[in-house]
Amino acid sequence: MHYLFLLFLLSFSSTRAQTLTLVELNCENLFDIRHDSLKQDQEFTPDGRRHWTTPRYWRKVNSIGQEILSCADNIPDLVALVEVENDSVLHALTNRSLLRNAGYRYLMTCSPDVRGLDVALLYRPQSFQPLSHESITVPCAEGQRPTRDILYIKGVTVDADTLHLFVVHAPSRYGGTRLTSPRRLQVATLITDYISRLDPQAKVIVAGDFNDYADSPSLQHLRQHGLNNISASARGGNGARGTYRFHGEWRSIDHILVTSSLAARVDTVYINDAAFLLDEDEKYGGKHPRRTFQNNHYQSSGFSDHLPLVVKWKRR
Repeated sequence: MHYLFLLFLLSFSSTRAQTLTLVELNCENLFDIRHDSLKQDQEFTPDGRRHWTTPRYWRKVNSIGQEILSCADNIPDLVALVEVENDSVLHALTNRSLLRNAGYRYLMTCSPDVRGLDVALLYRPQSFQPLSHESITVPCAEGQRPTRDILYIKGVTVDADTLHLFVVHAPSRYGGTRLTSPRRLQVATLITDYISRLDPQAKVIVAGDFNDYADSPSLQHLRQHGLNNISASARGGNGARGTYRFHGEWRSIDHILVTSSLAARVDTVYINDAAFLLDEDEKYGGKHPRRTFQNNHYQSSGFSDHLPLVVKWKRR
């Protein structure tokens, strides 16, 4: 392992970029077209209500690839993805889409989510080498709907920084904030329990869709346990003041939190609101993310109902 790691460092030390770039993106239902008999994914099949056909699927895969590539001048080193169905769509995204020449590899969960949605991390071996990973299952009480696992990865960068990454898709707000908030706090508590077992100087990144705002109990819990929400004030260059727009109001339920040592090395944090990712909001005015389905109407030029978060760290 040490010999391979030495080769990893020597191979890329002379060509590495000046920053390490992470993108976080909720893909909005990146499903394949096949029905998984163990999951409730029928709407994303050719005969389902979304009429999810092969051309629509491949258009979506390429759209997500285009969205990721547009996030930075250089190809992002790490991409935390939310709402991806399975290994099939990750293989298509990394090997057969516009990302096929980017050299990405991936790790993902296999969660009990009833629709079959998971989270994943894309990484470029030139920049990051995983050492271990695991899925952290969120306990589910009787009568509760199972949610997505948390993906935990320990790995090392080309600078010999050891990173601990958690990719999150917390339970939704469906059913009301009062009833669902404890489950999102449960996710945050699981993460801080894991972090408490790491070295106090560990470099930690927590990224994903928390279905909560910066002042919500789950995010406050993470902050009270030493994590800095470096994305709290992120903005886009074309007017986006959040990653998600609800009833005409920009909000952020996607977040990137890190420990202090990484917060001190942040170069830039922003929302990628490139013009081609936005649509006119005909009901409330202004712009909103150009999603795949708008009012149940398929948009061939759509991407996602979330915009990507991007952070660049200065390398040592």
